[in-house]
Amino acid sequence: MSHTEPPASATDTELRKEAEDFIRLFHREEAAGDPEARIAAVRAEIDERGTYRHTRAELVYGARVAWRNSNRCIGRLYWHSLRIRDRRHIDDADSVARESAEHLREATNGGRIRPLITVFAPDAPGRPGPRIWNEQLVRYAGYGPAQGPAVGDPRNAGLTDFALRLGWAGGPGTPFDLLPLVIEDGDGKPRFFELPRDAVLEVELHHPEESWYADLGLRWHAVPAIANMCLEIGGICYPAAPFNGWYMGTEIGARNLADTDRYDQLPRIAERLGFDTANDRSLWKDRALVELNRAVLHSFDRAGVTVTDHHTESRRFLTHLDREQSRGRGVGADWSWIVPPMSGSATPVFHRTYDPTQWRPAYVHHAEAQARARGEGSG
Repeated sequence: MSHTEPPASATDTELRKEAEDFIRLFHREEAAGDPEARIAAVRAEIDERGTYRHTRAELVYGARVAWRNSNRCIGRLYWHSLRIRDRRHIDDADSVARESAEHLREATNGGRIRPLITVFAPDAPGRPGPRIWNEQLVRYAGYGPAQGPAVGDPRNAGLTDFALRLGWAGGPGTPFDLLPLVIEDGDGKPRFFELPRDAVLEVELHHPEESWYADLGLRWHAVPAIANMCLEIGGICYPAAPFNGWYMGTEIGARNLADTDRYDQLPRIAERLGFDTANDRSLWKDRALVELNRAVLHSFDRAGVTVTDHHTESRRFLTHLDREQSRGRGVGADWSWIVPPMSGSATPVFHRTYDPTQWRPAYVHHAEAQARARGEGSG
């Protein structure tokens, strides 16, 4: 640093370091030549503005590598196929809502789900980027006791109540009412936006043998678009960057519809199948779980919607590990998330240990985002 430059703050010093590390990684992996000129330009921009702007190529690379580094994601083999919608010029809630709906349309692709991310304006000194409060772009409402008997997804009860307090009239009161998006832009005042029906593809669940299964009225949406994680690239946080791959069947059949604090469908299915539910040693839960997951895979296939199964995805993950290690890259992974929530020991990912290191760039959960997903205001 020359004597004519102002002293860097601790924040600027940290940002410079993270930016430099990222630029060097980008230039090394993308064979982009000598990074020094770009690093000098980034340093100058940080000195002047307290932040810097990624090039289009840096943004694309950073978003893809953040998926590659997602320790909780088993489906990283195709990280390089992630499509990037650069919407960094958008920071108002109305436009974020419109572009989020367009994200869903493009990702759905008639059922052939595309891995996709839409990146909105980043945080900058004195100018926070927009925030999407919803955990995912598509979630189902959870109506609590204040609205009558509990209906829907209990996980979303807090955000549902908050949307109602914002003025949302609520849906028709079914177990699968679409939640509106709750979006906060720079003014710090969250607003709600209903998703257009044509932006959300849903799959009705049927069983390959049991005709009565349709009478259960179960369904799930096609695109799992995470909406409340920050995309961190080289020290820059993009707080609104919804992204999706496609579903693994167990996410729906062994968690969303089966967990006792979610839709809790196992007792209902076991009863219809005639299982003895009075004694856990009958393994009625296990048997009902298998049939529920068979129904999910069968129904998505029948509807022509992309879905994968946990056995296939486990093998793909080990291919990803081998591929990355052959390139000399570390792979972080969280065992408790990588191992599927059913038949874990029957999959090859179970019989391994993993390095829990979180590499950067990354998708990061901030405490404030988790609070918003519960419907808790920012003050």
